[in-house]
Amino acid sequence: MPLRFHLDENVDVAVAHALRRRGVDVTLASEVNLITASDDAHLEFARRAERVIVTHDPDFLRLHAGGRPHAGIAFCASGSRSIGQISRRLIHLNLQFTPDQMHNRVEFL
Repeated sequence: MPLRFHLDENVDVAVAHALRRRGVDVTLASEVNLITASDDAHLEFARRAERVIVTHDPDFLRLHAGGRPHAGIAFCASGSRSIGQISRRLIHLNLQFTPDQMHNRVEFL
């Protein structure tokens, strides 16, 4: 089964568009009423929906380090990669890992 992604509100929507053009299942914070929601709310939504959260926010790394369960975190420091680079790396993750393998795992893009 392929990975499904959830982009927090800090990730450019162009990443979602690029993934969707390639048939990847992705949600945006605005689509699931999580604009201005806490990091905990995003992580919980993604965990329950079995989606890897894509973020630039290092607070998610702290939640992971603190033992908070999640369906996976794909982290990219803000401004360190282009939209194309982020999209290609997420497509690669989608081919490389199963949802079970991403459970409680952090991947740096």
